[in-house]
Amino acid sequence: MLKFDRFGIFCEPAGIYIDPWKPVERAVITHAHADHARWGSKHYLAHYQSVPVLKYRLGADIEVQGLNYGEELWINGVKLSLHPAGHIIGSSQVRLEYKGEVWVVSGDYKLQQDGISTPYESLRCHHFVTESTFGLPIYNFPSPEQVAADINTWWASTKQTGKNSIIIGYSLGKAQRIIKQLDPLIGNIFTHGAVENLNEVLAGFDLGLPATQRAAAISKKELNGDIIVAPPSAIGTPWLKRFEPFSLGICSGWMQLRGARRRRGADRGFVLSDHADWNQLNKAVKDTGAENVYVTHGYKSIYAKWLREEYKLNAIEVDTLYEGENIEEVKAEEINLTEE
Repeated sequence: MLKFDRFGIFCEPAGIYIDPWKPVERAVITHAHADHARWGSKHYLAHYQSVPVLKYRLGADIEVQGLNYGEELWINGVKLSLHPAGHIIGSSQVRLEYKGEVWVVSGDYKLQQDGISTPYESLRCHHFVTESTFGLPIYNFPSPEQVAADINTWWASTKQTGKNSIIIGYSLGKAQRIIKQLDPLIGNIFTHGAVENLNEVLAGFDLGLPATQRAAAISKKELNGDIIVAPPSAIGTPWLKRFEPFSLGICSGWMQLRGARRRRGADRGFVLSDHADWNQLNKAVKDTGAENVYVTHGYKSIYAKWLREEYKLNAIEVDTLYEGENIEEVKAEEINLTEE
């Protein structure tokens, strides 16, 4: 039913593409991150929580239809529905059924619950399209509760030294997740403009975030051991230096590796990812019952081989333009598997 061509993942019977990387007539979008939601398509379909972000990022005049999770849409005999992926707010798996055959395109996903996105839903299918951003056994992520406690302890400790805290995470998804777990009793929470803009776009969904203020609106003298939430693009910029002295923390799955933290010049690395780790990936694949698995990005060659050898699945690696969590480029051969 699905094939991978130069435009993206194509469902020929329905005439739709899923997360196309070139403009097409009809695009179904799994979530609003830039590598999955690109400008130029004539019509977009996504979960309703992704709609305001898509309009903010791709243009207020785009033609976009929002669906609820589980709502069914019939297109030329193909039954399409969206289901929670647990990646970020509005992230969806796309389920397609045609003449008794079921495909699920997962987009990016995680099984850990983050308190913001709707938790991942396992779907039975014949064909499963999966990412493998962290598709190596070294990636075994701690609980979100432990990471939240570690972040607040670091912030409080940094404040006692007379420094501000800078914490880095993607402006969509990761930043809101970080903000929600920050303890406002420690100090004020300030944000980079890119983060605050998206907070405002998402304000209608009542995510339960503590109060934040734009960092650009304050002077250095007004900071007193406070925390600033910023995207990776802010690292090393003059904008960031205005908050010195500070301690720099980065939230990413790559922070499982000490070398990744050093290369980014961080004082602290927090293992917080919106992608599935090794165990989550394996559970997700097994729970689908799919005999055919297509691995789109990440450690795709390694992970597809593992699925073939360990679970005897028909696992195929597929070339796409999806990036996953790319705060740090790490090759498999560079990883010391003894790192903790």
